[in-house]
Amino acid sequence: MTQFYAPETPDRVKNATGLHLITALTPNGRKAHIYLEELKETYGLPFTISLIDLDTNEQKKPWFLRLNPNGQLACLLACLCPSATPSNPKTPHAPRHCTACNNQSPLTCEIGRIPLLIDNTTTPHPHVVMESSAILLYLFHQVDHSQQFGFADPLQQSQLLQWLVFWGASGQMVQGQWNYFRRNQVENDHAKKRFHDELLRVYHVLEAHLAGRYTDPGLGREYLAGQGRGKYTLADINAWPWVRNFRAVGLEEEELDRLPALAAWVDRVGGRAAVQRGAFGEAYDEGLSPELVLRT
Repeated sequence: MTQFYAPETPDRVKNATGLHLITALTPNGRKAHIYLEELKETYGLPFTISLIDLDTNEQKKPWFLRLNPNGQLACLLACLCPSATPSNPKTPHAPRHCTACNNQSPLTCEIGRIPLLIDNTTTPHPHVVMESSAILLYLFHQVDHSQQFGFADPLQQSQLLQWLVFWGASGQMVQGQWNYFRRNQVENDHAKKRFHDELLRVYHVLEAHLAGRYTDPGLGREYLAGQGRGKYTLADINAWPWVRNFRAVGLEEEELDRLPALAAWVDRVGGRAAVQRGAFGEAYDEGLSPELVLRT
């Protein structure tokens, strides 16, 4: 098994057994954290994790690229305060430090190919899964045998996949671009307006769906996929880590006021214990769990 890895691969990765997640506190990282926590709570699933310090560019080193060739990261402003400045002037897109609130964290590094899942139970070599949505689907098929977070019915599962792809293709990319242009001093009003308007359009698609505007205005939905009011599934896990901060992405109050169903969905999903552990747990925070950080 050792030959599967580059010689400089950290021992914590090479010696891992079972499911091992290499991750960081990014929105995409949180998707995998939350689902693993849900599976642990439901099935008793064991797994281990290692953390990547995005400031060190560990994810761009050959050992990591051997596992995931898409190691490019474009980490954006981590603090919403206007006084935030780059932690490293030579890398202006890296997480930033705010002198006003002393906030320095990678919580909003919104574009990057973290996490990475390694399944050490496969033969003859471990199976590596990159891309957060692919990780969710892999875990669903390998672990969630009773479809607690999806559906056995193919039509309902199709609906789940549609909303999972919708957010991945139309939502998170646009939100990442909007965050880039609004948080960096880029003189491009056309780009700012384009991504602002498109993000708002995507939010209104979610709002209309959750409110049942075109299907059953009197009923509405609690979750994105499933019959009736819906069921909590991978579709929600996939979108929530990005949308959870929709109130703090620079939209006007009057724009936010037109998203009541989306706001209720954010609060509903965020109230789950496994979501709280996956999104904010100490084990995923490099500052609180430095022994889990990979360094070579």
